[in-house]
Amino acid sequence: MSDRDEARLKFLEDAGWSAAAAAPLAGDASTRSYQRLRLNGKPAVLMVAPPGEEAPACPPDADEASRRTLGYNAMARLAGPNLNAFTSLSAALRATGLSAPEVYAADAAAGFALLEDLGDDLFARVVGKVDEETLYRAAIDALSRLHESGAEPPRGAAYAMLDYDALALEAEAALLVEWYWPLKKGAPASDDLTAEYLSLWREVFGGLSAPHVYVLRDYHAENLLWLPERGGVEKVGIIDFQDALFGHAAYDLVSLLEDARRDVDPALAEKMIAYYMSLGGPQFDAEGFRRDYAVLAAQRNAKILGIFARLAKRDNKPRYLDLLPRVEAHFRRDLARNEAAPLRGFFAKHLPELAS
Repeated sequence: MSDRDEARLKFLEDAGWSAAAAAPLAGDASTRSYQRLRLNGKPAVLMVAPPGEEAPACPPDADEASRRTLGYNAMARLAGPNLNAFTSLSAALRATGLSAPEVYAADAAAGFALLEDLGDDLFARVVGKVDEETLYRAAIDALSRLHESGAEPPRGAAYAMLDYDALALEAEAALLVEWYWPLKKGAPASDDLTAEYLSLWREVFGGLSAPHVYVLRDYHAENLLWLPERGGVEKVGIIDFQDALFGHAAYDLVSLLEDARRDVDPALAEKMIAYYMSLGGPQFDAEGFRRDYAVLAAQRNAKILGIFARLAKRDNKPRYLDLLPRVEAHFRRDLARNEAAPLRGFFAKHLPELAS
């Protein structure tokens, strides 16, 4: 038995689940893995998050230079190996009345958490059996509850939610030239070209509103579960939120409506944007929200193009290449919006297939 196996067994023994039957669950694009457990008819999920498998998270007091030295996780303010991010955010989301998994037991130092099992009915699987608009309205109701709750960012010794600041946005957008560019061009982008690219993004980011709500960062149909037996906003089960930041309300709507993994009809997407705005009441800043949405749509899809190229090249997961055409189509539409105008000339010159 390996040291890791022994640590897993000890964790389950301490939690009273050592006798549980275990079966693997499909993982995500991270270093985490999952197992479904069953003990005396009760299900649970074991999250395995090896603490040494990722670069360090961003220290709360780190300045820009320190973050750049620490690397991508710190620049983009990802949770990295800090399991306390998941457990703290689960508690915070549940406190607002949302259906995040209850944490039955956790050992952040060892990298294990025993979680409530919310089932298998991902939105991506039940759409068609359940009316698509019903699902998306429920997802937006849950987001609106989170945004209107006024929940303060968790700030503790073990975990502190940080702002989705300019460096985090820039680091994510930079993934396009770092990984997608060489995939398409066969050679790295030059330093001068990268500098030009990032300067254009800084101009675009200048129009964003100040961070003001939780941003879960991966709020889409493969991270949402349909729980119709629960009432109200609890019908939407939420997973994969450990990288949450305090940022802009539009970001998670972009994740949901410009989904990298499934097509959402543009007419439905527009209807859902209007629905979200209607929930904000007569004082809602529709113009500012639309501006944020346009900027963050371009930023997120630039990031996803880079991430999927990185997963294919660095992590030997070529299946992500099959998803690129959809994200490229999203990005072309994003570039057509007025808020992305500073970027259009760059892409028309260097990656015209994304600017057509």
